[in-house]
Amino acid sequence: MTISEKIKIVIVTGLSGAGKTQAMKALEDLDFFCIDNLPPSLLPQLIAIHQSTEETRPVAVAMDVRGKGHFAQLTSVITWLEESLVSYKVVFLECENDILVRRFSETRRRHPLADQGSIYDSIAHERKLLADVRQLAHLIIDTSAIKPAELKALLNSALLGSDGTDVLMQIDLLSFGFKYGVPNDADIIFDVRFLPNPFYIDELKQLTGEDPEVADYVLDWPQTQAFIDKFYDLIVELLPAYSKEGKARLTIGIGCTGGQHRSVAISRELGRRLTLDGFHNQVRHRDLPEK
Repeated sequence: MTISEKIKIVIVTGLSGAGKTQAMKALEDLDFFCIDNLPPSLLPQLIAIHQSTEETRPVAVAMDVRGKGHFAQLTSVITWLEESLVSYKVVFLECENDILVRRFSETRRRHPLADQGSIYDSIAHERKLLADVRQLAHLIIDTSAIKPAELKALLNSALLGSDGTDVLMQIDLLSFGFKYGVPNDADIIFDVRFLPNPFYIDELKQLTGEDPEVADYVLDWPQTQAFIDKFYDLIVELLPAYSKEGKARLTIGIGCTGGQHRSVAISRELGRRLTLDGFHNQVRHRDLPEK
């Protein structure tokens, strides 16, 4: 079941400083269409626009007391969602007072209700304002002692019913030549210089791994097929582990001598297999000349 079939709208709310920004980043990584600080009164209009487009991703909106007077409309909007039979969830984030105070001190940001007295007074006042919304929440998360990756895992499990094995991360396959240096942004580096080199075949030397003749030469060797099969299985096996750690993008560098032949052909073949199996990916060739 796709995430769009499971849920349509997620409202993220809660105490200021409790982690709504981190939650929205996590939901964006989980392929939600995210909007921050939306006035509650605009949610019905947003839903209507969203449903009239070809956008299939579920929507996540952050709403909190930054909206001042607009925020008071949130409970009535939640009631409207219930009556409209829209599939939705309300996520409420909270945190211990001392931790909230420390977070505001570290970021040097003012509490949205700073005119209510001390920071503790502002937090207490906000808790009262949010009491009714908290009662309507489907999911209440205390972020006092959890890391961003753990928050993402909680949201993934609660909203998508996933334990992290439904990998939604973007996979970047980057071919390169070792003679020009190792790419700094690669999470994994693999050296394919052990494979037969088309550079030493006169009719292939001036071509690249994007040309069928070179790709066929590289891929037709039994050792190449054995390598690709095992390397592909390794990638697929590692993806859930990287996803559970909160990683949204995995860059795999595949290098040969000059980044023209073997690494290009291997990257393209791995990208083809990932696409066939439904993984989001893109293939880039760092050292190929621009056409």
